[in-house]
Amino acid sequence: MAETVDELTVTYEDGGIETVKELDKKVLTKGAWATVMFRYQDWDRAKGEYGPDKYTIRRYQKRNGEYQQKSKFNISSKEQAKSIIAALEEWIEKE
Repeated sequence: MAETVDELTVTYEDGGIETVKELDKKVLTKGAWATVMFRYQDWDRAKGEYGPDKYTIRRYQKRNGEYQQKSKFNISSKEQAKSIIAALEEWIEKE
């Protein structure tokens, strides 16, 4: 497990293959509770290549000196990401 926010990752390896490849990471909040957004790709075994970009927002709680994942929200496509961005921009502009 990760002891610092910088060590948190979604990268995953199975049988010598990196099945989840982290492309980027943005730390949204730090502290006892950390929120991190990742951009990643899944390995497509059938095609032998990585699939399209995906996004996930994860919440971690630090306990006993290590971060443990408590929740996640997966954004499965660029279209869904754009819809989330549009909704947030609309709400923020109303303030």
